[in-house]
Amino acid sequence: MADDRTLAYAEALFGVARAEGTLGEVEDELFRFSQTLQGSDKLREALTDPGIPATRRQQIVEDLLGGRASATTVALVSMVVGTGRARQLPDIIRELVEMSAAEANKEVAEVRSAIPLTDDQRKRLADALGEATGKQVEVKVVIDPSVMGGIVAQVGDTVIDGSVRGRLDKLKNAF
Repeated sequence: MADDRTLAYAEALFGVARAEGTLGEVEDELFRFSQTLQGSDKLREALTDPGIPATRRQQIVEDLLGGRASATTVALVSMVVGTGRARQLPDIIRELVEMSAAEANKEVAEVRSAIPLTDDQRKRLADALGEATGKQVEVKVVIDPSVMGGIVAQVGDTVIDGSVRGRLDKLKNAF
């Protein structure tokens, strides 16, 4: 469960994105940025180092996201980093994604795949996960080479492992 500050930041970011009319776009960009941040020790250290002035950390965000994300996304990430909350950014973004899904009466499925999925694959996967869970599902893809092939999907507490890695682990355990 997120703490009060994390929820407050998530609600603020959610409110800004909704007011700008770009909630879906900003949510996707923030999710991708969160995955990048979690996957890069060097970036995480640079954005969370209290020895680096806030303006320099914000400049790193602007240099990294400028031209690759909307102005709203850049401003929101820059604001969170500038206030010294970069460590909480993945949790803040996770809460924002949940808020956005709840507003649309959807569940979020975090799908791990070794390769990016096409829009058609995402749609078919959302439909299949919706049928399997009985819920309307929004798919968020995380590129994870350790999956090796196939996917691992998590919708709430339900995990569906259709990965090559999962199958290999089952075979190994069977022996």
